[in-house]
Amino acid sequence: MIQVIIVGAGQGGCKLIDALANHPEIHLQVVVDLREDAPGINLARKYGIATARDYAPFFQSNPVPDLILEVTGNPMVYAALTDQAPTDTTVISGTALHFFMLLIEDKVTLIRKLRKNLRSVTELQQVASEISSLREVKTLLEAVIESTQDAISVVDENGRGILINPAYTRITGLTPEQVIDQPAEVDIAEGESMHMQVLRTQQSVRAVHMRLGPRRREVLVDVAPIIVGGELKGSVGVIHDVSEIQRLTEELQRANRYIRSLQAKYTFDDILGHSTSLLLAVEQARQAAQTPATVLLRGESGTGKELFAHAIHNVSPRHFNPFVRVNCAALSESLLESELFGYEEGAFTGARRGGKKGLFEEASGGTLFLDEIGEMTPATQAKLLRTLQEQEIVRVGGTRPVSVHVRVIAATHVNLEQAVAARRFREDLYYRLNVFPIVIPPLRYRKEDISELTQHIVYRHNQAYGRHVQQVDRDALQILERYSWPGNVRELENTIGRAMIHMDFRDQVLRASYLPLLQMSPISSSILSQPNVDIRPLTETVQAAERYAILQALHAVQGNKTETARRLGISVRSLYYKLEQYGVSKVPEVPEVQDFQ
Repeated sequence: MIQVIIVGAGQGGCKLIDALANHPEIHLQVVVDLREDAPGINLARKYGIATARDYAPFFQSNPVPDLILEVTGNPMVYAALTDQAPTDTTVISGTALHFFMLLIEDKVTLIRKLRKNLRSVTELQQVASEISSLREVKTLLEAVIESTQDAISVVDENGRGILINPAYTRITGLTPEQVIDQPAEVDIAEGESMHMQVLRTQQSVRAVHMRLGPRRREVLVDVAPIIVGGELKGSVGVIHDVSEIQRLTEELQRANRYIRSLQAKYTFDDILGHSTSLLLAVEQARQAAQTPATVLLRGESGTGKELFAHAIHNVSPRHFNPFVRVNCAALSESLLESELFGYEEGAFTGARRGGKKGLFEEASGGTLFLDEIGEMTPATQAKLLRTLQEQEIVRVGGTRPVSVHVRVIAATHVNLEQAVAARRFREDLYYRLNVFPIVIPPLRYRKEDISELTQHIVYRHNQAYGRHVQQVDRDALQILERYSWPGNVRELENTIGRAMIHMDFRDQVLRASYLPLLQMSPISSSILSQPNVDIRPLTETVQAAERYAILQALHAVQGNKTETARRLGISVRSLYYKLEQYGVSKVPEVPEVQDFQ
């Protein structure tokens, strides 16, 4: 049985008492009003219902009231009831009740007539049953409207406001006092009132873009007419906050990106080529995949180390579990440490409440791919070594060890042996990582794969760029095969992409004329075998080599000077000095041979 308290014993309270007093599933606990002589107080006593001047004691009663019907018309009373009512109690304002009382007044009038004139008890019972059902629907509707997260606005047949819910106030910033009994246009900041349009046409409208309230909140509005007994009684609008929709969409996109980050996308079928050196690397990777051993992928930038890492995970016994990737060169020392090992609440300024799992924990049971491991700082190397040895981590700011069961795949383009000798990389970590090394050959050592790679890249770019290239001209292919590809497969893909962008969309053959100028390797055998090489002073030769190294580094990172300085092991200030010294004002697409000569 629903436990109900009525606050306010005026005319509205009397209507509610008459409507609810004999309902079989509603128990009126008390009628509250400050006036002893209020009409509703006398009516309640007539029905044997308790009366009081204060509602607070009944909040502690047993059972606790399910509904409080506030019909005083005083917003301060409604606000106080909302603040003081028990958590599970619904408070419904007189404003909301007014709308639904309009719907049942005709029925109440009909009952009064039936009490005087009907002679059939059966008919009276049938009408009473209908009224009882209407009361239940009314109660449910009120609860739904008050609690729904979508904003609701109701106007009468004249376009004057008769009902809004709390969500409407939250979105528009307009209170009931500013809307109730006011014209429908009162909330319009931009656009036409859809209430008035629906009242004119009696046709529903959906997903209309508008701006409402003093905050000019961007919303989508659905409005429908209210027709009772064939007569237009008003219209009801449902308002959707566009900013909330956008927020939820962004959250979904972030969730999808996160889910994708925990999946390995590539398999060994995505590794193209049939050169001996590549097939050897693939065979080693397949063998490594069936063991829990740590794998160290070694190779120049752009050779496909991440592709191998995905493929290893996807054929391993761990392929149903997460695959998590982190670029050790892209994060600062402190950020990399908190990302890898997680942190406890309060570990540092800005730490998330409740702390955060690290990538080792996220990847537990699966694979953690540590790309650019050679760029990791010595302090982080020490923590990584302990994790690999003990199979446990300690979060930043924490003391409790957490067990992790992760298969680590590391990758680097750095010569780790030289880094160990220079004390930039820990020797003990090197041996811990170098359990199953796999060397991925650079493209210049497997040029027989260039034709197959080129055809595959052309096919992919056809889809991305809307082109219809069917073949690559033999002359173009020969140019691609003669070039040394310092950027490896990544550079090949970028070169073909640039060529296809400049092609006419009707062209079906990629010709040599479309390719950017590709120079031979600066240390190619053709240069070394020249009989009359110009011998220059060593200082000039060193400067030429330094200039070429700078240009090559700039090209590799698309002109990012901070990253160039980091890779070259010099300060940014020194890099700018050398750029000025060597007259470098822009980054060439590819460093040319004469840069080194």
